[in-house]
Amino acid sequence: MQLRDEIDCTRLPSHVAIIMDGNGRWARQRGLDRIFGHQQGVNAVREIIETAAELGIRFLTLYAFSNENWRRPDEEVSALMGIMVQSLSNETDTLLKNNIRLKAIGDMERLSNDVRERLLETIELTSVSTGLNLIIALSYSSRWEIAMAARKISTDVKEGILNPLTITEENFERYLTTVGIPDPELMIRTSGELRISNFLLWQAAYAEFYFTDTLWPDFGKDDFYNAIIDFQKRERRFGKTSEQVSEK
Repeated sequence: MQLRDEIDCTRLPSHVAIIMDGNGRWARQRGLDRIFGHQQGVNAVREIIETAAELGIRFLTLYAFSNENWRRPDEEVSALMGIMVQSLSNETDTLLKNNIRLKAIGDMERLSNDVRERLLETIELTSVSTGLNLIIALSYSSRWEIAMAARKISTDVKEGILNPLTITEENFERYLTTVGIPDPELMIRTSGELRISNFLLWQAAYAEFYFTDTLWPDFGKDDFYNAIIDFQKRERRFGKTSEQVSEK
């Protein structure tokens, strides 16, 4: 029996978010420069996107580059941006062929012009797709996102558009970059680190977490299947008792 056969496709998480970690360590273990790990990580990205689409998962968010990553050496940041442009150029036709729609969240103003232009072009070209929604978190951090939401809310309050007494969780979410995207039900982190590193802090309030020691370049289809299988073994109560959940 293959791992794929153990998955109940009627109980898939609608949204899976992944912290792709371990490219640098993967390269270091092989005596290579960190950039080779990032290049190899692109292959893992391609395989997981295809696997998610095949399963019928509706939303997949990949943490590609955090605001904190801007602190890395300039040569590594430059190389990462180059890989991003090349990947977008190479994969656009594949996204369209597989009916995948690309979206992006993050501080796009910090991106170089060539990265931003290529990203926006790919987003526009794939906007006709109706299958998997692929969200790239690029130049993103959750604290930045929440701070920006608070700034927008304060502006609307000041201009009389919003009454502060009417602010709720629901209308706060409309100011986040993920507006219109359901909260992740499953969050995966590779490389053995046990933290979520400023990623979707608001949205992950009820996410199930899955941590694996596998470094991102080695994370493949079976690893993704194992995460889904583990998710399906869990009971999601959302504050209710097990008895209440079983009564459904």
